[in-house]
Amino acid sequence: MFKGGQPNMQQVMKQMKQMQERMDQVQQQLEQMTVQGNAGGGMVTVTANGKQAVVKIEIEKEVVNPEEKEMLEDLIVAATNQALQKAAALANEEMQKVTSGMIPTIPGLKLPGM
Repeated sequence: MFKGGQPNMQQVMKQMKQMQERMDQVQQQLEQMTVQGNAGGGMVTVTANGKQAVVKIEIEKEVVNPEEKEMLEDLIVAATNQALQKAAALANEEMQKVTSGMIPTIPGLKLPGM
């Protein structure tokens, strides 16, 4: 990458373009990857994709009780938050695979789509 102590800008631009293409591919793949969050011992399961969008909510019929509506709402929130946290971690992990060694790790830096 360096020639005589100077960066070869053409090589740097080529690598940046390749990294951008790979990041675009990962973004598309993340949409197909899923993670799940559970609450209430599996009574509520939320599935989210790697782009941090909820794609499915499953509720066991045992917890569907009009008398305990607030409990069910709390379980849905807890399972959703867990699924979204896992989706964010998945996206971060997949993007780090692409950028490893190309971009210095900077605490707090979030790449596009993360």
